Amino acid sequence: MSEYIERFRTSERVLHWVVTASFFTLLLTGLGLYSRLFHGYFGLFGGGMNAIFIHKISGVIFFFSSIYMYLNHKKDVSSFDEDDKLWIDKSGGYLSRDASHFNIGKYNPGQKLFALCIAAATAVLGVTGVIAWLPLYFPRFIVQVSLMMHSLFFIGSIMFVVVHVYLATIGNPGTIEAMLYGNVRKIWAKKHHPKWYKETTEPQ
Repeated sequence: MSEYIERFRTSERVLHWVVTASFFTLLLTGLGLYSRLFHGYFGLFGGGMNAIFIHKISGVIFFFSSIYMYLNHKKDVSSFDEDDKLWIDKSGGYLSRDASHFNIGKYNPGQKLFALCIAAATAVLGVTGVIAWLPLYFPRFIVQVSLMMHSLFFIGSIMFVVVHVYLATIGNPGTIEAMLYGNVRKIWAKKHHPKWYKETTEPQ
């Protein structure tokens, strides 16, 4: 009997890495646009004009792939039950020295909130990005507000992703295996997502 259980299909993992790659491409190209202090990053893309072009293309890829990923998991990330509320009340056990165990489904509330926030940020970044892309088609005030919102959500998204990467790697060893190989150890699933493990392994 295998000690592993499938958590994500190949198509789900490919979509996740497309979103990830396009996000970090946006990050590197966007830093130079955000501040002159980061103009050096333009050199990675052959200059400012190339960086701007790549930023626009990556933005389109990120927008559609991110929204598609959210829609694929909408049912799982949009509902919160009593077990999720207990997890939130206890901050997932991260602030306690005592071992904490929660009856969590496929995604814990932190992952659900992250998915919802990124989906919202994607929508705002997409809309404001189009306005910044075509400034002559909109009133000056709208363009200025859009640029401000784009920058704020850009910074906020980076902060969320940094936390997400930490919790998926160092914070919770074994988690990253799901996105690298599609499978996780059963012992990991029982510990972190017991409700999902039970639903997945029990005969229907």
